[in-house]
Amino acid sequence: MKRCMFIDDSSVIRRVAKRILDGPDMLVIEAASGLDAVEMCTADMPDIIIVDGALPDMQAEDVIRRVRAMEGPIQPHILISLVEVDVASIMRAKRAGAQGYLLKPFTRPQLLERFRTLRFAA
Repeated sequence: MKRCMFIDDSSVIRRVAKRILDGPDMLVIEAASGLDAVEMCTADMPDIIIVDGALPDMQAEDVIRRVRAMEGPIQPHILISLVEVDVASIMRAKRAGAQGYLLKPFTRPQLLERFRTLRFAA
Protein backbone atom coordinates (compact mmCIF):
# COMPACT_ATOMS: atom_id res chain seq x y z
CA MET A 1 0.00 0.00 0.00
CA LYS A 2 1.29 3.43 -0.97
CA ARG A 3 1.21 6.26 1.58
CA CYS A 4 0.49 9.88 0.72
CA MET A 5 0.86 12.84 3.09
CA PHE A 6 -1.12 16.02 2.53
CA ILE A 7 0.37 18.96 4.42
CA ASP A 8 -2.12 21.81 4.50
CA ASP A 9 -3.50 24.02 7.26
CA SER A 10 -6.94 23.75 5.62
CA SER A 11 -8.85 20.78 7.01
CA VAL A 12 -11.18 21.03 4.00
CA ILE A 13 -8.34 20.49 1.51
CA ARG A 14 -7.00 17.56 3.55
CA ARG A 15 -10.47 16.02 3.87
CA VAL A 16 -11.21 16.34 0.13
CA ALA A 17 -7.84 14.80 -0.79
CA LYS A 18 -8.41 11.96 1.65
CA ARG A 19 -11.90 11.29 0.29
CA ILE A 20 -10.55 11.17 -3.29
CA LEU A 21 -7.38 9.14 -2.73
CA ASP A 22 -7.95 6.93 0.33
CA GLY A 23 -8.64 3.36 -0.67
CA PRO A 24 -7.27 -0.17 -0.74
CA ASP A 25 -4.10 0.90 -2.58
CA MET A 26 -3.49 4.30 -0.96
CA LEU A 27 -3.44 5.53 2.62
CA VAL A 28 -3.70 9.31 3.05
CA ILE A 29 -2.01 10.85 6.07
CA GLU A 30 -2.78 14.41 7.12
CA ALA A 31 -0.55 17.08 8.63
CA ALA A 32 -1.81 20.56 9.52
CA SER A 33 1.64 22.15 9.78
CA GLY A 34 5.14 21.84 8.43
CA LEU A 35 6.59 20.92 11.81
CA ASP A 36 4.02 18.15 12.32
CA ALA A 37 4.81 16.83 8.85
CA VAL A 38 8.56 16.78 9.43
CA GLU A 39 8.09 14.87 12.70
CA MET A 40 5.76 12.40 11.02
CA CYS A 41 8.22 11.86 8.14
CA THR A 42 11.00 11.21 10.63
CA ALA A 43 8.95 8.40 12.14
CA ASP A 44 7.55 6.93 8.90
CA MET A 45 8.29 8.39 5.45
CA PRO A 46 5.36 8.42 3.00
CA ASP A 47 5.74 7.62 -0.71
CA ILE A 48 4.37 10.97 -1.87
CA ILE A 49 4.05 14.33 -0.13
CA ILE A 50 1.90 17.29 -1.16
CA VAL A 51 3.07 20.48 0.60
CA ASP A 52 0.90 23.59 0.81
CA GLY A 53 2.79 26.56 -0.63
CA ALA A 54 1.49 28.82 2.16
CA LEU A 55 1.93 27.03 5.46
CA PRO A 56 1.56 29.24 8.54
CA ASP A 57 4.54 27.84 10.46
CA MET A 58 7.28 27.36 7.87
CA GLN A 59 8.09 27.85 4.20
CA ALA A 60 7.22 24.95 1.90
CA GLU A 61 10.83 24.90 0.66
CA ASP A 62 12.06 24.37 4.23
CA VAL A 63 9.73 21.39 4.66
CA ILE A 64 10.97 19.96 1.36
CA ARG A 65 14.64 20.48 2.27
CA ARG A 66 14.18 18.84 5.68
CA VAL A 67 12.45 15.84 4.14
CA ARG A 68 15.13 15.52 1.44
CA ALA A 69 17.83 15.62 4.13
CA MET A 70 16.37 12.56 5.86
CA GLU A 71 18.11 9.29 5.13
CA GLY A 72 16.11 6.16 4.59
CA PRO A 73 14.88 3.66 2.03
CA ILE A 74 12.01 5.87 0.80
CA GLN A 75 12.70 8.98 -1.26
CA PRO A 76 9.20 10.42 -1.68
CA HIS A 77 7.79 12.23 -4.67
CA ILE A 78 7.09 15.78 -3.49
CA LEU A 79 4.71 18.34 -5.00
CA ILE A 80 4.00 21.87 -3.89
CA SER A 81 0.32 22.82 -3.78
CA LEU A 82 -0.54 26.33 -4.94
CA VAL A 83 -3.70 28.39 -5.51
CA GLU A 84 -2.25 29.86 -8.73
CA VAL A 85 0.68 29.21 -11.02
CA ASP A 86 3.56 31.06 -9.39
CA VAL A 87 6.74 30.32 -11.33
CA ALA A 88 9.01 31.69 -8.58
CA SER A 89 7.42 29.45 -5.91
CA ILE A 90 7.53 26.44 -8.21
CA MET A 91 11.22 27.02 -8.98
CA ARG A 92 12.11 27.47 -5.28
CA ALA A 93 10.28 24.23 -4.49
CA LYS A 94 12.03 22.38 -7.32
CA ARG A 95 15.44 23.66 -6.19
CA ALA A 96 14.59 22.37 -2.70
CA GLY A 97 13.77 18.92 -4.13
CA ALA A 98 10.14 18.93 -5.31
CA GLN A 99 9.24 17.22 -8.57
CA GLY A 100 6.34 19.49 -9.51
CA TYR A 101 3.22 21.28 -8.41
CA LEU A 102 -0.52 20.80 -7.97
CA LEU A 103 -3.09 23.57 -8.25
CA LYS A 104 -5.87 23.87 -5.71
CA PRO A 105 -8.71 23.69 -5.34
CA PHE A 106 -8.48 20.45 -7.27
CA THR A 107 -11.17 18.21 -8.62
CA ARG A 108 -11.27 14.43 -8.44
CA PRO A 109 -10.21 14.02 -12.11
CA GLN A 110 -7.36 16.53 -11.75
CA LEU A 111 -5.97 14.89 -8.61
CA LEU A 112 -6.28 11.35 -9.98
CA GLU A 113 -4.63 12.37 -13.26
CA ARG A 114 -1.74 14.00 -11.38
CA PHE A 115 -1.19 10.82 -9.42
CA ARG A 116 -1.31 8.76 -12.63
CA THR A 117 1.43 10.94 -14.13
CA LEU A 118 3.52 10.17 -11.05
CA ARG A 119 2.73 6.45 -11.57
CA PHE A 120 0.74 6.24 -8.34
CA ALA A 121 -2.64 4.60 -8.75
CA ALA A 122 -5.41 5.83 -6.50
